[in-house]
Amino acid sequence: MTDKITVLGVGNILLKDEGVGVRVVEEMTRRYTFPENVEVLDGGTLGMELMRFLLGTDRVIIIDAIDGSLPPGSIYQFEKEAVKTYFREKISVHDLGIQDVLAALDVLEKPLQELVVMGVQPAVIDVGLDLTPVVAQSVEPVITKVLALLADWKVEVIDRE
Repeated sequence: MTDKITVLGVGNILLKDEGVGVRVVEEMTRRYTFPENVEVLDGGTLGMELMRFLLGTDRVIIIDAIDGSLPPGSIYQFEKEAVKTYFREKISVHDLGIQDVLAALDVLEKPLQELVVMGVQPAVIDVGLDLTPVVAQSVEPVITKVLALLADWKVEVIDRE
């Protein structure tokens, strides 16, 4: 049986760089076709409502703005236990929801086989629809990393161009 995989972009596109995760999945769905077992979703700021998308999923990649200590546009990648640490220490509306979803999946004994969080250090989180130039430049490298991870998971992605 083939693993069900979800690629989930989260964030608020009304707050400039906070929307980088959503912008990445928008670009991916514009450029690529994914097999039936892979869902590429705009999770926006849904929080606990994400549960219905993740229930029954085996592997998840979450793409998000991550406010760490690196320069704007830097890319983060967390796996395994580092993911739980990240969500414990990060506080924003959608991240609290994701932490709750992950805990609920564990309680329901439907934990994910694999969870990877990829993020970009934002430059500006303020009202506006466009990513800042430095964060916009990170979209392509994040897509490359996501596609490489999917390839490691034996997923064949088709370029639409």
